[in-house]
Amino acid sequence: MSERRFDPTSGEWITFATHRQNRTFLPPADACPLCPDPNNEWDGEIRRTDVQIAVFDNRFPALSPTPPEPDIEGTELYQVEPASGRCEVISYSSDHNATLAKLGPERIRLLIDVWADQYQVLGSEGHQYVLPFENRGEAIGVTLHHPHGQIYAYDDIPARPLRKLKTAAAYRQRTGRCVECDVVAAEIEDGRRIVAEGEYFIAHVPFWARYPYEVRISPKQHTPSMVAVADEARTDLAHVLHRVFTGLDDLFGFPLPYVLGIFSSPVNGDPAVAGWDGSWDDISHLHLLISPPNRSETKLKYIAGTEQMGGAYSTDIAPEVTAATLREKIPQS
Repeated sequence: MSERRFDPTSGEWITFATHRQNRTFLPPADACPLCPDPNNEWDGEIRRTDVQIAVFDNRFPALSPTPPEPDIEGTELYQVEPASGRCEVISYSSDHNATLAKLGPERIRLLIDVWADQYQVLGSEGHQYVLPFENRGEAIGVTLHHPHGQIYAYDDIPARPLRKLKTAAAYRQRTGRCVECDVVAAEIEDGRRIVAEGEYFIAHVPFWARYPYEVRISPKQHTPSMVAVADEARTDLAHVLHRVFTGLDDLFGFPLPYVLGIFSSPVNGDPAVAGWDGSWDDISHLHLLISPPNRSETKLKYIAGTEQMGGAYSTDIAPEVTAATLREKIPQS
């Protein structure tokens, strides 16, 4: 089964990709599908022995550019459609034990260029929203330990990015300003929650952090997408990200599990779906979000009753406190 079903009670689409139930799960290091496999000994993805970054289609995609027809017929209430889109994997290194902190700012800069390139490539295929992300650590539920991320290209705008765009559109209509620009200015003025700052980007624990050690990275100037980030600003972003990754890895003395997501301007589609009659660039402000589940060295922040059922997050530590703790672990230059 590979299809999307509509929830008429929430307005959200849910993807069913039952073939993913049998995807590769925590294989031994000597049979990792993302490690170099020049002699095709274990059907790995990469034939070259030394690769900096590799991008390829996911073998077990939730979305496909040529999806099968749904297994079940929809109705006016229960709408069903093919699970159309594209799912890619990005291998960060040929080193199975590498981390972005260990790989350094030069490799992160190359990754930023790959993200920007794939926005353009996937946008040219007609998809509406491109979401690069990384799941790291068993606490997150990863199935491969090799350092890697993913890119999903959706044929609509997923619920959370669309909600953010609608909020940004309403804020601009009300104030004439970009909400993310105002957040960045407020954080710079306050200073207590900033954990790393470059010439063009800042990293801070959000005032409203859903996870204790959550970090948000944003350009200081209005920048709608990764594609719009200038060359020298990409280098600055790479250094800020490297400092943040280093701090997160040093926070509790082990590589911290996290989910990383990049929120950018839609690559296609009509801004009217967000309640805006102008350009996507007006209401889109690039930002990266890193959400680690740990609230201490041994305790996790679980998404339980109030979060899952109410959509109302509750956290145990004030952002000003976690920012101060994390700042001590982050290199400041």
